[in-house]
Amino acid sequence: MFSRRGFLGGSAALFAAGGFAATQEKHKKQGDFDDMYAGELAHADWQPFSDKKVRVGIAGEGVCNFGSQFGYQNHPNVEVVAVTDLDPAKCKLLQERTRAPKTYPSCEEMIKNAAADKLEAVYIATDAPSHARLAIMALEHGLHVASAVPAILGKDQLELVPKLLDAVKASGKVYHMNETTAFRESCYTMRKLYEAGELGNIVYAEGEYFHCTGLKDGLGVGSYKGWRDCIPPLYYATHSTGYYTFTTHKRFTEVTCIGRPSVLPQYSRPNRYNNCFGSEFAFYKNEEGGSARILVAYDVLARNGERGRVWGTKGSYDDLTMSFLGDKEALDRVAWRKPKLPPGMPAGGHGGSHGYLTDDFIRAILVKDHHHCCDIKTSLESTIAGIYAHLSALKGGETLKIPQV
Repeated sequence: MFSRRGFLGGSAALFAAGGFAATQEKHKKQGDFDDMYAGELAHADWQPFSDKKVRVGIAGEGVCNFGSQFGYQNHPNVEVVAVTDLDPAKCKLLQERTRAPKTYPSCEEMIKNAAADKLEAVYIATDAPSHARLAIMALEHGLHVASAVPAILGKDQLELVPKLLDAVKASGKVYHMNETTAFRESCYTMRKLYEAGELGNIVYAEGEYFHCTGLKDGLGVGSYKGWRDCIPPLYYATHSTGYYTFTTHKRFTEVTCIGRPSVLPQYSRPNRYNNCFGSEFAFYKNEEGGSARILVAYDVLARNGERGRVWGTKGSYDDLTMSFLGDKEALDRVAWRKPKLPPGMPAGGHGGSHGYLTDDFIRAILVKDHHHCCDIKTSLESTIAGIYAHLSALKGGETLKIPQV
């Protein structure tokens, strides 16, 4: 367990038709961040859930333009009050895209002025090393927090876990991590089938994340002060671990991991992470007694993206084929289709997940007893599992126990 004191010491069928498999459409590219396709939607129209508007501040447009791409400015229950980016040009661009009336030179300044601006929530889309620190600061100022992934970055930030947990508990506010896997069509369907008991216990799961290869030019996605440069792959694990954790809201209990030294020259030179691995392959035990194979690969030539599958005692689902193996009548009993978003609210990138993450966060703030998917516990456990996998790789694949949040 993480604490301040102890922390540091019989009838089945395969369905690929009848509306269950996703309708194949051409991918609409959004940079390197996958398709815009929102998947098969529920037939019911979107229904308003509150007449209130949450006053939100957004921090970070950055390299990936994530401050504006998650649709806060399009949600009927949001008023974007202020924005910030350390780059004045990016700050101006974020202001224009979100129609915010006010800007700040930094996220810290925006948070400090939260009371004057009557801010209620902040979306932190800054560089990954600052996520946890800024989230704790915002919670201590009485703000709900949505954060880009990962919740914490690497072993040096493990000491922030109990501080972040304490800040959430003391404030009583919502913490939400924007893990895109959670609202990809496949993971959404897996979760609904699992929650309905149609998958049984998960015996085996897989999660894969391919990105930032850099094989052709030795580069990849840019980052503020180079925080992405030579990052251990499983420090950025949630796009892979999420296929299990955000399907089941259960955790991994132990891990053994193999790291493969990168072919790119920068990994063989001294770097901020002292990391040589360009790909990491982890094998986990989960709390249901099953297992999972999770990987993040940065130096292979593969189509960028997130993919996964779960195999259970009663049913299985494969992201690659978008197919379900299980009781065919479950498809009539379970609401497995993604619901519609508010009119004018785009689903966005990463498999049509952006808008759904924002909507889930806002519902958690405004709707009593709404249990949002990317809660603090599951978000941290999805992140920490990757950190311990990298530690295992550094020890030559030694099996490590993963602390419980």
